[in-house]
Amino acid sequence: MPSAPASASRSRRIVRVLRWIVVLALLVLLLPYLLTPIYRVVPPVSTLMVWRWLNGVPVERTYVPLSRMSRAVPVSVLAAEDARFCQHRGVDWRGLREAIRDADTWQEARGGSTITQQVAKNLFLWPGRSFLRKALEFPLALWIDLVLPKDRILEIYLNVAEWGPRGQFGIEAGSRYAFRKPASQLTAREAALMAAILPNPRRRSAQKPGPGVRRLAGIYTARARAQPAACLALSGARTANGPPKPGAIMQTTSGLGGMLPL
Repeated sequence: MPSAPASASRSRRIVRVLRWIVVLALLVLLLPYLLTPIYRVVPPVSTLMVWRWLNGVPVERTYVPLSRMSRAVPVSVLAAEDARFCQHRGVDWRGLREAIRDADTWQEARGGSTITQQVAKNLFLWPGRSFLRKALEFPLALWIDLVLPKDRILEIYLNVAEWGPRGQFGIEAGSRYAFRKPASQLTAREAALMAAILPNPRRRSAQKPGPGVRRLAGIYTARARAQPAACLALSGARTANGPPKPGAIMQTTSGLGGMLPL
């Protein structure tokens, strides 16, 4: 039978271990909130990109600011993904209620995630659907919207979204894969096609669009004309074939240390 001092010592060790576990868990939860302000100036990478790098899977990403994109790109993506981007504060509660109401189950609800929520998921969380991920995603989205300006949130999204079947991340890599041209030269139709494949670029193609993708692109083109993104500073964005604008471009290849200025 263990002595009282031995039992007390073992209990203290257990308490210390539990305390360290709690501290580490809190640090993991706080890390995204600490990193978000840094992303005002530092080009971020997504958790999916990191996972692919760690597993030796190719990643192609060229980070470009909004000023180096065709104006049609952000406008088309907003029309497709988050029409109330300029009105909500990170979470579109109205859109979420509508998505849940129109779905048979919570898991089937679609269309309720804002671009800010998708940025939170892409940068800090994991793909898939679960209550836990949503519970972490909501406060992160509210924090991101509080800390970052709207145009920066959209710029990050356009540079971390998966946009091709072979590890193309960001609109620049996706544009070059689909149309053999930079994002600055995309037409309104091409930008709408890129927006139409966003839910699943591994199965949908902007390069060889099927009837469904073409139909969605037509819808997004019409929406983009009718709903200008009033909250974004798009005055520096380019129209297709417009003159070049100054701005930094970062090239990311297939390694964590592969960020090179062009």
